Amino acid sequence: MANEQSYTGQEFKVVGTRVPRPDGVDKVTGRAKYGADAYAPGQLVGMVLRSPHAHAQIKKIDTSKAEKMPGVKSVITSEDLPDLTGGDKGTYAILENCMARGRALYDGHAVAAVAAIDRETARRALKAIKVSYKKLPHVTDVDEAMKPDAPIVQPDLRTSGVQPKPTQPSNIARVSNLGHGDVEEGFKKADVIIEKSYKTEQTHQGYIEPHACLASVGPDGQGELWVTTQGHYTYRNMCANLLGMDIAKLKVTSSEIGGGFGGKTHVWAEPLALALSRKCNRPVKLVMSREEVFKGSGPTCSTSVDVKIGATKDGIITAGEATLRYQDGAFPATWGMLGGMTAFACYDLENVKTVAYDVLVNRPKVAAYRAPSAPMAAFAVESTVDMVAHEIGMDPVDFRLKNCAKEGTRASYGPTYGPIGIEATLKAVKNHPQMKAKLGQNQGRGMACGFWFNFGGQTCTDLNIGVDGTVTLTIGTVDVGGSRASMSLIAAEELGIPYDQIKCHVADTGSLGHNDTTEGSRGTFSSGMATIYAAREAIDELKARAAKMWEIEADDVSWENGEAVAIGVKHSNLGKLTLGEIAAASPNTGGPIAGHNEVVADGAGVSFASHICDVEVDPETGQTKVLRYTVVQDAGKAIHPDYVEGQFQGGAAQGIGWALNEEYIYDKDGRLDNPSFLDYRIPVCSDLPFIDTEILEIPNPNHPYGIRGVGETSIVPPLATIGNAVSNAVGVRMDHTPMSPPRIRAAIKSHELDFAAD
Repeated sequence: MANEQSYTGQEFKVVGTRVPRPDGVDKVTGRAKYGADAYAPGQLVGMVLRSPHAHAQIKKIDTSKAEKMPGVKSVITSEDLPDLTGGDKGTYAILENCMARGRALYDGHAVAAVAAIDRETARRALKAIKVSYKKLPHVTDVDEAMKPDAPIVQPDLRTSGVQPKPTQPSNIARVSNLGHGDVEEGFKKADVIIEKSYKTEQTHQGYIEPHACLASVGPDGQGELWVTTQGHYTYRNMCANLLGMDIAKLKVTSSEIGGGFGGKTHVWAEPLALALSRKCNRPVKLVMSREEVFKGSGPTCSTSVDVKIGATKDGIITAGEATLRYQDGAFPATWGMLGGMTAFACYDLENVKTVAYDVLVNRPKVAAYRAPSAPMAAFAVESTVDMVAHEIGMDPVDFRLKNCAKEGTRASYGPTYGPIGIEATLKAVKNHPQMKAKLGQNQGRGMACGFWFNFGGQTCTDLNIGVDGTVTLTIGTVDVGGSRASMSLIAAEELGIPYDQIKCHVADTGSLGHNDTTEGSRGTFSSGMATIYAAREAIDELKARAAKMWEIEADDVSWENGEAVAIGVKHSNLGKLTLGEIAAASPNTGGPIAGHNEVVADGAGVSFASHICDVEVDPETGQTKVLRYTVVQDAGKAIHPDYVEGQFQGGAAQGIGWALNEEYIYDKDGRLDNPSFLDYRIPVCSDLPFIDTEILEIPNPNHPYGIRGVGETSIVPPLATIGNAVSNAVGVRMDHTPMSPPRIRAAIKSHELDFAAD
């Protein structure tokens, strides 16, 4: 339950209640339309031919047989796409990831695509395309890729962030240095110093709905795209840019989304569907198979991290240092930099330093996965924090409380924190009943903290009042976690009317101004802000209309509980006008009543969480069972507590899978061995306990309602929380995720051998 006592701002009437979700009936009855549910007359089936090699020169592509096949309407290769090699490198890289140009850079890289009258014809056409490859040396491991003799993924790449600027290529795309103070001096003051290295394997977001779209481009250059996405405006801008189309001539509609978690923030197959449609002048539907999702869309990074922490005997951290190596896939990105920024963000450190490397390998282009890069950094740092606490004989929660960041702390990545909630989450963990429950044989308990930035961004919202007094709210942020309900609650709160009088829609790109992608925990924060301001603009108009109906000045009207009230003694006989009465009269008082707002929603409040986990590990098999799990997180203000708890639980569940089971496994040829849910195992209900939640509300002063984003922070602590629990259960420090049974058994055996040798 939300802790109303912790919120010191306004009193709410409907915000914070657990109202029914507006999309619930459509989703349980099958009426909701997802990416593959769109249909257009005359539509064709699109399919993509993908490289079977981790790295290969494409010597020749012969599409002649496929083009002549009955029922095949268009075939494209990189030759059918704009040549952006001389333009912006970032844009070129996106297009090259969508369709290989000259070289295939990973197993699953698209090399050609077809559109045909049905799936079987399209499948035969793919087989008819003959591609001549020359295999090239490849590298898929982040540490191997940094070696001087490693195969080069992008020969034109020169490392950024170092001086002097390199003249020779390498796989190190970027080096990021962050921190403050003097870590060497800090370590000199330490009584205890712990150094440890860690690895995390690559994981996928595991959304149930694959990438899917329906594209249509006419001979006049006008295009439409129906797509499962977290950001249809971003998709519109990017697809238009990649294909040389006018942005205004491409209309993009977002479908319902069957999971995204950051994986549906990049274009993958959508530009190909548009190019196929443009070539044959027919609509083209393209739906990825599950294997294509794993091989040809963005997973998260695999990493290698070294951490060094020093502390005094009385529990003060004197210095923290981390070197982080993140693989970006085959294209440069900033995932390592984000890891370096988040690594020590939970702590108030006088001396802190992180050096982060973004490294290219022959794997798919990496995409976001909830708080991208933060879980891996937290696994390494929070595991080491536990080791330091153990070494000085201090309770791990008390150790964190003694060193946690507070208001006024200079963050390890630069800024000074305002009001933040990490101390409150740690105190809640310390007093939580789970921390006092007894553990049995082969059981262990762990806890850890996590941080995420959150951001706002460009947002645009419309609010229109119908003549019957009901309200249509139009937003542009894709609903990935309940934002339509949250926005309706906010609009109802502002207008002073019941929740069920609001209907919230996600607009297409032709119906509303630009909205940034739903990512960075920005949905409720940014659209909530725009909804508040749009509602207040509508209220000003409602007051003006009431004044007109009463024939008084607008300044003599106030808005209270969904009604216009005439104020002042001289108007005491006028009574009140309800929103419905004002709306009914609107055709005769000036026409439609609406509110609109566009804003760059600055001031997103950073977010912190602390988690607790109890596990039981079978020492004979290494099998781990999660017995109990608790999430404590600061939400700023929980607009819809059910959704907030769902975000907490969802992040924890995904983190449990990441910690214990999930990983990309590549063979010696650089090919992915487990591109299916049979072999890449995400948690199912039987793998998970009920995940308890505790919502704290430390208001964000930069938002009218105190909102902080909640969607990402909950995936940050689980790897370390479970790592600490498993390590405590087996008596061996686990330093490699996933902590699968073979890895746990190997760690136990190694420890037994070391013990015997001693």
